Amino acid sequence: MTYVDLSAGSAAAGGSHSLGGYLAVPQGQGPFPGVVMIHEAFGLDDQTRRQADRLAGAGYLTLALDLFSDGGARRCLVGTMRAMAARTGKPFVDIATARTWLEQSDLCTGKTGVIGFCMGGGFALLVARDAFDAASVNYGRLPGKHQEDLVDALRGSCPLVGNYGGADRSLKGAAARLDSALDQLGIEHSVKEFPGAGHSFLNDEMPGPALLRPLMRVMGVGPDPASAPEAWRRIEDYFGRHLKD
Repeated sequence: MTYVDLSAGSAAAGGSHSLGGYLAVPQGQGPFPGVVMIHEAFGLDDQTRRQADRLAGAGYLTLALDLFSDGGARRCLVGTMRAMAARTGKPFVDIATARTWLEQSDLCTGKTGVIGFCMGGGFALLVARDAFDAASVNYGRLPGKHQEDLVDALRGSCPLVGNYGGADRSLKGAAARLDSALDQLGIEHSVKEFPGAGHSFLNDEMPGPALLRPLMRVMGVGPDPASAPEAWRRIEDYFGRHLKD
């Protein structure tokens, strides 16, 4: 895995001044389809790097972007979440910078997807209409309070695969609402709710600081080895159809 400095392009466009990310390169001879990966609310950590490695192993040039590059989670989280709610601001510039970097890389075919988890899933949903060829939204929060807000935010989206947990107390009914909105818009999609899974069920370890993990277990947050393999297969199959073929 290689650190990538994206600061010049991002800062010039109004994004993060210290923007960077970790690039996971597939084995073999490229070029490869590119994927921008957006991390959970805890930031670009070892969990995210392993997820990037996993996608690289499936043949995708994966750039795991650090949306907290300018100061870490403590300084950047609130502003990042506010930008997501407003649907504008530095994080969107940063994601576009990462997409452009991949598209212009000699290692990339020019086709790009976006994948996000938790907070990153919310961003992946919002940027799915911003020149990506496919999107993977994993337990991402839906924009707006009303269904018409969601429909408006998704208008013009690329093909999308979504994975949600039925035991995720923070996102009850989100999968059905997303599925309905995409149906209404006629956007190609595959959204599934896994009944026994909670939030962050695609992780291979509990997320966040150790002190918070007992509370997260009570809330049903964390890995679900029973559901994760199928969810990952869905992601790889969907990306395979839209980014490789």
